[in-house]
Amino acid sequence: MRVLVPFAAGGPADLVAREIAQRLGEDLGRAFIIENQGGAGGKLAVINVARAEPDGYTLLFPASGNVVSHPLAERDMSTVEQLVPIGLVSNSAHVLVINPTLPIRTMADLVAYAKANPGKLHFGSAGTGAVAHLGMEMLKLDAGIDIVHVPYRGTSQAVIDVMSGQIQATFSSMPSLKGMIDQGTLRALGMTSKSRADSGLPLISDTVPAFGYTTWYGLFAPKGTPPAIVEKISASLKKAVADKALQEKLAVQGMDLDWSSPAELDALMKKDIAKWSKVIEAANIRLK
Repeated sequence: MRVLVPFAAGGPADLVAREIAQRLGEDLGRAFIIENQGGAGGKLAVINVARAEPDGYTLLFPASGNVVSHPLAERDMSTVEQLVPIGLVSNSAHVLVINPTLPIRTMADLVAYAKANPGKLHFGSAGTGAVAHLGMEMLKLDAGIDIVHVPYRGTSQAVIDVMSGQIQATFSSMPSLKGMIDQGTLRALGMTSKSRADSGLPLISDTVPAFGYTTWYGLFAPKGTPPAIVEKISASLKKAVADKALQEKLAVQGMDLDWSSPAELDALMKKDIAKWSKVIEAANIRLK
């Protein structure tokens, strides 16, 4: 059984996919093979699964950006509509960090500073249409502030430039930033949602009530896959996600394992589509 991952080997998505695939294989008595197909916002992997035989032998392990925000920014959900959800695997909150030399210590400070200095703050993301980009556009919309987006090829360089002062802010996962926060080279202001890795930080919604988001991973099959097969894999996925040792292992990576049924994942996607569509239209984000 093939599991296509829309990211390069060695990253967080690849790590989680391999852990889950191992447990699915043990439970279902079949060999699961991970195939990494990164690039283009995960489009290649999504297309290949959408076009695969709907027999349960080709699955997709995407992040929410691959099947929600990126297709929305391209104004084309047609390929994603050829997939059926099997189940949610994990949810991850983001933390908002800034350069520590700024006279900002709280979210309220950030909002006040941005309103007093429109267009002077710059934030980085892993690229136009990435979840972190849309998260900041949502914050701008909800808080009524003007901050300039600077797209990067990945999160790492954006973080480096926040520390150096080239830009002033970015969103990313807590584990990837914790060392720099502890050292004082980054200042954390708040979390986008509750998380086991929040380190006691406040929620951004404490200051900007309408704000909040997570990035998530899930498992999908081609449209037309028999419901009995979807339910069987979903039941096995539920067992894998309930593994306490795996939960603790991935919590260190900032991922809260969080299973859902196919119907619940479908509902989550529709909720995210409605939320991000509003942000994309307001910010006039287009990838085509």
